[in-house]
Amino acid sequence: MKYYFTLFSLVFLVTCSAFSQEKVVKYKVSSGETINEIAQKFKVTPYDIYKLNPDARTGIAPNTVLLVPTKAGKPDSGKTEAVAVKANTSGKTTTHEVQPKETLFGIEKKYGISDDALKAANPFLVTNGLQIGQTLTIPSKGAAVKAGVAATGKTAKTGPEKYVYHDVLPKETKYSIAKEYKTTVEDLEKRNPEIVSNLPVGYRVTIKGTAPKTDTNAAVASNTSKPAETKKADEAVKKGTTYMDYQVKPKETLYSLSRTFQLTQAELTELNPSLAEGVKEGMVLKVPSGFLAPAPIIAQQQPQQVEKTVEKPIDNSASGGIKILEKVKSETVSADPEVVELTKVRGQNERKKLALLLPFNLAKMQSDTMSSANRIKNDKFLNMTLDFYSGAMMAIDSAKVLKLPIDVSIFDSQETKSSSNVSALISQNKLQGANAVIGPFYQSNAESTANSLRLYNIPVISPLSKDTANPIDNLYQSIPTNDVVRSAVFDYMRSKNGNIVAVVDKKKESVISYIKQNQKGVVFAALSETGGLDVASLKSLLLPNRMNYVVMETGNTAMVKTTIKALLDVQKTCQVQLVILEPNSTLDTDEISFESLVKLKLMYPSVTRESDDPAVLIFEKEYRLKNKVNPNTYATRGFDVTFDTMMRLVQGKTYQETTDLLTTEQVDNKFQYYKKEDGGHANKGVYILYYDSDLTLKVAN
Repeated sequence: MKYYFTLFSLVFLVTCSAFSQEKVVKYKVSSGETINEIAQKFKVTPYDIYKLNPDARTGIAPNTVLLVPTKAGKPDSGKTEAVAVKANTSGKTTTHEVQPKETLFGIEKKYGISDDALKAANPFLVTNGLQIGQTLTIPSKGAAVKAGVAATGKTAKTGPEKYVYHDVLPKETKYSIAKEYKTTVEDLEKRNPEIVSNLPVGYRVTIKGTAPKTDTNAAVASNTSKPAETKKADEAVKKGTTYMDYQVKPKETLYSLSRTFQLTQAELTELNPSLAEGVKEGMVLKVPSGFLAPAPIIAQQQPQQVEKTVEKPIDNSASGGIKILEKVKSETVSADPEVVELTKVRGQNERKKLALLLPFNLAKMQSDTMSSANRIKNDKFLNMTLDFYSGAMMAIDSAKVLKLPIDVSIFDSQETKSSSNVSALISQNKLQGANAVIGPFYQSNAESTANSLRLYNIPVISPLSKDTANPIDNLYQSIPTNDVVRSAVFDYMRSKNGNIVAVVDKKKESVISYIKQNQKGVVFAALSETGGLDVASLKSLLLPNRMNYVVMETGNTAMVKTTIKALLDVQKTCQVQLVILEPNSTLDTDEISFESLVKLKLMYPSVTRESDDPAVLIFEKEYRLKNKVNPNTYATRGFDVTFDTMMRLVQGKTYQETTDLLTTEQVDNKFQYYKKEDGGHANKGVYILYYDSDLTLKVAN
């Protein structure tokens, strides 16, 4: 009897032991806790928790009860195998617990070991990939790889499958990424539990499969959290919230930032009081970590350096030349056969002279009691000038590399809206010998300069004004006016034999007036008594055998949604494309589906483009290297206008002859000058952009 009792007890203990390995505990979520933090507490992966708690994929609230597998609940075969490796290697080994955002590359670099050695010591990496909370065995630098292979029973011939990473781009989805790398969304979520409920732009996703050739040398810089500055921040840290530094990218807004980091605009501003003055490109914000992969912070240009840069060009030498900075490679390449790529003409050695009139207003700065640093911080006009100047200097560097026979002089135009010192410069014979003059900035000053230099037949290029210019023969308006931009998209639609239908809000009286007076043949969809769109009227105006361009101009969300729905409904029976004439903030809200805009191939006119051409990328890279910040609109404009002017001057023709004959394209801007009927020249270089089915912006014209 004792024998049977003993045997029964032994079986019971073994059974209990087996069941204890499958143990799942209940855990109540504390305020501020995340799935990642809970997973680390229990030494499991977030995916294990999501597997038992599918509802947690959409988020967790305080006091939520989760089912969490214990560390023993799911024996880690990897760790078992790692022990075998440790026993078989003669060198010393250490362990490493995988933290959020860590990569195999980073861990291998930290410990100075090879990829094969790490995977040999941790064979589960081959099958399961790198996951948060794993404990890795770190072999000694001289450890034999064969030992790890023997522990797993695998031969060296079947080498470990390589894992690559993908940085999420705007408008990408889990489906598109999975399709690109020939894997599944389920596999992506298993390897990257953080993307289950959200796929943030810039997040580094671990991918299974073979990656396309990319620069694998770029390592993500680690960020150190700043000490909390307020009581509220202290409380948040205690609750488990960690923060990182984030540098604002071009075209980001307070709205888009709040969506990215899942905070209200008020909460984001409370963390970063400087946002009260507006979002500025390049500013560094304190944000919750975990939503985006940390990225290096590019240091901003120091005010003292800027001040020195301002003084250099003004103090010209007796020869009128300027100091050329370090060499920069820059080219202009065009995919449009109608756009000419200008190059240096052989045998053209006659030196040309270019003058830049930029409103530094140094005399005012020197007499002002405000410090230079404060002025640079608060004076938006001065900031715009310095940005334009930095782009112009890049163009001058490029001219130096190309060995263009050009002498450039830069003068302080000392501008206000109603005055400048250009007349003084002319009286000192500073401008009369120039082959072209860029500036001043203000339209009235540019016109005054053109009038003064008209007798010398010197072209004056207005670089920044969008105003319609007075008829002055030697004045060149480099930015297309609003009417020119609007006309460009209508001209494009007519060139495609399109049927143009307008859906315009009653409040947009200027748009209605413009279309009726300047765009004959455009039909208007009727509106209801309450001011909404009459859907039946819109559908009746669409033609089945032609492309129907629907021009929508309204800020009313209801009208926008109604128009989009109506166009999606008729796509089965006729061709339709949605068109807007100017940026519409309503389309950026959560209520408007971006997928719907893509289906309708939203189209709009723009004076600038977004390009990934090699020449454009070279400019952006070299600008960052020189100025420690990304080029903004004014910097790029400074480069484009200056470089385009210099290239035209070395064609063996006068500037006017090149504008009559040639259309050119630089980094962001197209220059297609035409002579106006009443006199003077204007630019009609406008891009027609549209969203293609692959979620990218393309140029239609």
